[in-house]
Amino acid sequence: MGTYSYPTFPYRAPTDLMAGAPQRKPLVIIGAGPVGLAAAIDARLQGLDVLLFDEEDSVSFGSRAVCYAKRALEILDRLGVGDTVVDKGVSWNVGRTFLREEEVYRFNLVPDAGHKRPGMINLQQYHLEEALVHRATELGADLRWKYKVAGVTPLDDGARVSVETPDGHFEIDADWLIVADGARSNVRRQLGLDIDGHVFKDRFLIADVVMKADFPAERWFWFDPPFHPNQSVLLHKQSDNVWRIDFQLGWDADPEEEKKPEKIIPRVQAMLGDDREFELEWASIYTFQCRRMKNFRHGRLLFVGDAAHQVSPFGARGANSGFQDTDDLLWKLALVMKGQAPDALLDTYDADRTYAADENIRNSTRSTDFITPKSAVSKLFRNAALELARSQPFARKLVNSGRLSMPAFLVQSALNTADVDAFEGQMVPGAPMDDAPVRVAGRDAWLLDQLGNRFVLLAFVDDPGQLEPSLRAQATALAAGPVPVETVLVTPHGGSAVGFSVLQDRDGLFAQRYDARPGTTYLVRPDQHVAARWRRADLAAVCAALARATAQQTQPATAPKAEMVAA
Repeated sequence: MGTYSYPTFPYRAPTDLMAGAPQRKPLVIIGAGPVGLAAAIDARLQGLDVLLFDEEDSVSFGSRAVCYAKRALEILDRLGVGDTVVDKGVSWNVGRTFLREEEVYRFNLVPDAGHKRPGMINLQQYHLEEALVHRATELGADLRWKYKVAGVTPLDDGARVSVETPDGHFEIDADWLIVADGARSNVRRQLGLDIDGHVFKDRFLIADVVMKADFPAERWFWFDPPFHPNQSVLLHKQSDNVWRIDFQLGWDADPEEEKKPEKIIPRVQAMLGDDREFELEWASIYTFQCRRMKNFRHGRLLFVGDAAHQVSPFGARGANSGFQDTDDLLWKLALVMKGQAPDALLDTYDADRTYAADENIRNSTRSTDFITPKSAVSKLFRNAALELARSQPFARKLVNSGRLSMPAFLVQSALNTADVDAFEGQMVPGAPMDDAPVRVAGRDAWLLDQLGNRFVLLAFVDDPGQLEPSLRAQATALAAGPVPVETVLVTPHGGSAVGFSVLQDRDGLFAQRYDARPGTTYLVRPDQHVAARWRRADLAAVCAALARATAQQTQPATAPKAEMVAA
């Protein structure tokens, strides 16, 4: 019984691309997985023409990546598919870890109220890709199915792409090339580009089973359960009554044998009990690795997602970090392509996202080392921590079944303007913005939905009807600049101001999370990261921060000291 009908996307003959000498396109993307499609959507939102090639003509087969974190959902909101994905997915915040049959650790991803999105949703990758394809098509992205990229030749001013189709071979030149062709990237391999790291010697079985079960929508992880002794098991609920089960098998397991239904079904029966009816929908065997390219930018070739970096699945950092790659990249690329920022701005994509990838790899490696210890000593420590966690709260912090994806705090980015005023809280320059409930024109809304895709100056004011003339003059000047900045007012009391969008801080959570009082001002990047903040900003300070945030000003920023993690 299949729960999903795979679409077939229409093939178009390349006659429009084959005439004469190689045509030239401003932006080409290789790969129609979630990250490549997100890049195509973002490009269209930035007003860029985009041509995307994929060698298949449908979405990916099997559930594959299933966990999407709150920050990824906020990015998907900005791309226009958040509601579709969340409505179809299974929301969850609670994760539970068991030693044999006893719970030893529990976490809640969103302990605070006042966030639009949950900590996580589970959704099969094919559903997500289909939603992204529809959105990209709606926005006018040129998606070409059954177009296999056979080779890429870097050029001083772009790249030449060699393409094979059912109707023949052709070449096309791109001013800029985004490479999103996955962990086994043909482009990366053909160009001989490095990718370094660690491959873990263990194997896991993914089994998607269809069943009706009353288990809660939580993440359950077992160490040494009675139904699968001496190994680990992970359970996630997905949409359409599909449950994802991951069984640790060990390095010596035969992948071909373990994929056979006669091997999988007894494992699932032992877990669920003989009386539980279920049907096996999809299965796969995977090994995992934590590694990345040394550089994500190679001239006019920009690598994103699994093509640039890979992590183990524990912690759901793969697709989530891929979305953050495109979130960081596309606004920068758009400014460069439009002549509004220097080429050096794209070097900060490489610097910021390799920084985030290193944080991901460290966290993912720690999780994987705990789940699959490399030595007898490591296993002894792991087992001791699990045993102690039953009764000792301090030991529960040592239990690591996958520290889940958190957004990248780019506190070391050269684009940040260092604080000159004192602030409390985590909304430091480089931080992804926290959401908060607001009211817009008398209607309930969310802060992050009012931002994105352009630079915004958020000014916290007591009474929007009594604005200082200097603020109005500043807003006019910023809106007319070479990189326009829109000024948006946030107020605790509501009201209106001619020529401004006004957000009422409905529950006071904006003021709390941003340590805001009248006069507090935040400069926000198009990807909803904080660029700068002041207790009272003048036009010169804002212009200097904008210049730094667009790489017009190249002096290194002084990063604030903060305990942050990246995902």
